[in-house]
Amino acid sequence: MGRVFSETDMRIFNKLVPEAGGSTDSGAGHSFPFILRPVSHRFAESGEDFRERLSRLDTEEVEYLADLVLSNQEDIMSLDEEDTESFLDLVEDKISFNKRRELTRHLGIVG
Repeated sequence: MGRVFSETDMRIFNKLVPEAGGSTDSGAGHSFPFILRPVSHRFAESGEDFRERLSRLDTEEVEYLADLVLSNQEDIMSLDEEDTESFLDLVEDKISFNKRRELTRHLGIVG
């Protein structure tokens, strides 16, 4: 069983995917276990669309997602490579280069 979305998770998911109407149901009878993966794989029409959706997040929300990644509660490694890079760019822009480096080290990303 995946994690259950918190109130903060729901707020962020709804900001990224307002067209979902507040539903986190995957359509397969269970809720999404992650926030960013369904945005990348199901809702964003392109890498550019994914980046635009991420740009809606404020610094606190980006920090929250980054911390979820660091605690292995959010998956960005299964995103399209371009979308993973977009998230890391956002972390660097909204938080810091050091936070981006912490994430890439945690995930074993070279570069």
